Amino acid sequence: MPETTHPLNFRKSSYSGGNGNCVEVGDFPGESRVRDTQNRGDGHLAFPTSEWSAFLSTTTNADR
Repeated sequence: MPETTHPLNFRKSSYSGGNGNCVEVGDFPGESRVRDTQNRGDGHLAFPTSEWSAFLSTTTNADR
């Protein structure tokens, strides 16, 4: 994952549990980046925005 000069502002996912098992998401032009709250220094995964949106749509619909 290449370094960037664009600041990433991560936010806690609304799907994260209250037990400390959290995922944070950061928006970047054309991408969504995901990291583990407890291991922020390990980096993040980057997904194209369209793929991240499709994933959220699928998981949200599965909860119904």
